[in-house]
Amino acid sequence: MNGKVYLVGSGIGNINYLTLRAYNLLSQAEVLIYDALVDNNLLNLVPDNCLIINVGKRGGQPSTKQNKINYLLINYCSQGKQVVRLKSGNPIIFGRINEEIKALQEANCNYELVPGISSALAAPLLTGIPLTDKENSHCFTVLTGHQPDLLDWETLAKIDTLVILMGTRNLETIVNKLISHERSPDEPIAIIQNSGSEQEKVYIGTLKTIIEQVSGLSLSPAIIVIGNVVNLRYMSSSSPLPLAQKTILITRAKEQSSQFSLLLQQQGAKTIEMPALEILPPSSWDQLDLAIETLSSFDWLILTSANGVNFFFQRLKELGKDIRLLGNIKIAVVGKKTASCLQQYHLTPDFIPPNFIADQLIDHFPESLKHQKILFPRVETGGREILVKELQKQEANIIEVPAYQSGCPDKIDAQAWEALQNKQINIITFASSKTVTNFYKLLQKALNTSSKVDILSLLDNVCLASIGPQTSKTCHELLDRVDLEAKEYTLEGLTKELVQYFSRG
Repeated sequence: MNGKVYLVGSGIGNINYLTLRAYNLLSQAEVLIYDALVDNNLLNLVPDNCLIINVGKRGGQPSTKQNKINYLLINYCSQGKQVVRLKSGNPIIFGRINEEIKALQEANCNYELVPGISSALAAPLLTGIPLTDKENSHCFTVLTGHQPDLLDWETLAKIDTLVILMGTRNLETIVNKLISHERSPDEPIAIIQNSGSEQEKVYIGTLKTIIEQVSGLSLSPAIIVIGNVVNLRYMSSSSPLPLAQKTILITRAKEQSSQFSLLLQQQGAKTIEMPALEILPPSSWDQLDLAIETLSSFDWLILTSANGVNFFFQRLKELGKDIRLLGNIKIAVVGKKTASCLQQYHLTPDFIPPNFIADQLIDHFPESLKHQKILFPRVETGGREILVKELQKQEANIIEVPAYQSGCPDKIDAQAWEALQNKQINIITFASSKTVTNFYKLLQKALNTSSKVDILSLLDNVCLASIGPQTSKTCHELLDRVDLEAKEYTLEGLTKELVQYFSRG
């Protein structure tokens, strides 16, 4: 396969404003070479085996030399790799993209430009400042304030609206240049720092007052908007997304986190994924293999998780069987996610209990369970036994077989741990009892303590959100509380409950 370099704009640094094309490329990347000002959550989108290289180009700080970056792009492309060169904003706006394109062309490397949303356009919009207005601004100019002495300030001073990138370090020079070229000292100015993030700050003033207002503050990264349109700051009064300014820690198996992250991000949240489960094959396939060999003898197949579905059908395929063996077997599943996963194998369940919970499977089973032979592929250890006991009470002949293992990672994710220590987490979500148990174990190990007081102190003022009753029970046992529980025991239901909870203020 021929290598290719994708020069991708990541937008303003917030994953919510990433283009779909960029999302898809990241999910398939073999090598990721990225700049500073890129949201760390984007790094979670790449495959586990992707090589990630930080070239950290940031003004005023040590960074990788451009010729070294060019070498990396050419080297990995020449090896046949799919390389994503992730740049902040739009790569063609003050992104030094020409140097990289020229190097790729000279090396005969395939490349593609993928646009991103420039902060020059997004930051004013998200702050509610229109860049054009029929009375106040017939045009605007985007410029860099990195080297103000090279600019034609006589001309710039006559333009209705100025949008300045990389200008905060030279703010005083910029202000003086404009005033000396007859721009009014009372001209409105806005400085938008960390646009689109929970650290966003907006400073509003005039050319006459702004220097004193921000004196002593570290403003980078920021966008400067100068012009009468600053006084028209109205669009930001529209209803914010309900989970805006919330950072949510998701505790799930890593390969299962992205869908839930997307649901939460669509409601404005910033998400950090903390793998609290490792999903692995069972210690032995013997029991499952024997069940598959005698599949035609079963009346029902019960599947209670997407993991159970995937491991069962993958093993079926590995043994050279196909789904036609299930032709005379009825299938019961617990949960929307499980049903959706089953449909990927072109099968529709015969029964789904109400409220998507296993406890109601017995009460609502569509036929008598007495003497029914039931195959139940499940987690090897640590699963709930109540379903099996209830089926046995109904005189069903239930055959349990291990289809996968669910274990605890060796250590806590570094980004999640840093965020917890720095009190940056507003909400922690738990989608199973086992994620609560493993989360607690990981905190014990990270803190090197068994003291419950020390562990719970990390969670002060953090909302603990549970997907359902059994998960809530484990939260109470280990964490002494749960703040909200989904009424519909699905990821969609948990998202809905979070939205309602925080909409109530």
